[in-house]
Amino acid sequence: MAQHERMNVSPGSYAAARAKSTGGTPASSFRHKLGTAVGIVLCVILLPMLVVNLTLIVRSFINPNEVPSIGGVFPLIVVTDSMYPDIQGGDLIICHTTDPEQVQVGDIIAFFDPAGNGTSIVTHAVTQVENGEAGLSWITRGIANNADDATPVPADKLVGIYQTRLPGVGSVVMFMQTVPGIILCVVCPILLLVAWDVVRRRRYEKRMRAEASLLQSELEELRARNSQM
Repeated sequence: MAQHERMNVSPGSYAAARAKSTGGTPASSFRHKLGTAVGIVLCVILLPMLVVNLTLIVRSFINPNEVPSIGGVFPLIVVTDSMYPDIQGGDLIICHTTDPEQVQVGDIIAFFDPAGNGTSIVTHAVTQVENGEAGLSWITRGIANNADDATPVPADKLVGIYQTRLPGVGSVVMFMQTVPGIILCVVCPILLLVAWDVVRRRRYEKRMRAEASLLQSELEELRARNSQM
């Protein structure tokens, strides 16, 4: 009676053969993990920015006479240094809508400039609250200026109240609204993500084919040995 010899393939030799056939090394594994992490970070950063921008753009078209906001919160880009050093040109400030009755002396408010063209928004500090026959209004001043603003701000011009600022982010946002900025900050990252995903999938498929080929070779070798016994 013929005796069949059992073939043992050591885990070490199999792992070595697999690494050789697939090109898998600790360095390539690290690069894969690093690329995946970078892709996730880019998605986490870009997707919320795109969602917020699209939401604000849509709302600005729906209500062109109002400042678009999300949950009463809205961003504004500062272009002057009238509130220096608390707020500086190029900053992105975050404001929220509020009841005009809640505004007090010392608050920093955003309002449609009553002496302007009706569309420009100013962010200045309240120095005095007036509630006369004409209704509620405020005297305002840029803290870097030497005098109060010449025209009182009626309550119906209030846009919101200042909460915090993101230094320098306003300049970045303004750049992103230009054609080069859109290409550099939106189009290029998206294309890179797509390209990386294609490369990653092809590498994965290649590795799977190599592993399948290696297993098939081992099975054929086992069958050949068994047939000779």
